[in-house]
Amino acid sequence: MESFSLTTARLVLKSTTPEIAAADLHDANEFSRLLGADVADDWPPPLNDENSQQYTLHYVTENPDAAGWATWYFLLSRDGRLRAIGIGGFKGKPSADGMVEVGYSIMPEYQERGYASEAVARLVEWAFSHAEVELVTAETLPELVKSIRVLEKNSFRFLGEGSEAGVVRYGRNRA
Repeated sequence: MESFSLTTARLVLKSTTPEIAAADLHDANEFSRLLGADVADDWPPPLNDENSQQYTLHYVTENPDAAGWATWYFLLSRDGRLRAIGIGGFKGKPSADGMVEVGYSIMPEYQERGYASEAVARLVEWAFSHAEVELVTAETLPELVKSIRVLEKNSFRFLGEGSEAGVVRYGRNRA
């Protein structure tokens, strides 16, 4: 599996590989080298704990045909340098009925600057560039107002209860 990148006005989104995912877990210097970006000492972003990192590593190792359908690293491009400021992506390849779930998290010092909205917009655009994708969903906690605002800015609508107690689900159809 090879990594590839998407760009926005301010960001480079870099897809993970087994090598990048392993370095994210075990070797900060190698992780920074593979991303081609500076990485903060307090990495990873909120809600991206070791369990989610292990999930990513397992998923991309077991699914070499899933390039792009797992984690993406959000890299801020400033003054010719890249800085890892967040993470996001999908929880796997599209389901048989054409659904994917997107998630995202930004380092605290970079929140409330529109980076999550910008990254999610590009990820949704990329997902819908695949004919099999009909619906992009996202789950969040109802008290995470900023997260919900990111979804609303990207034309997601409230769908109801999520897959776990206390979680809500939003979605955006291709149309």
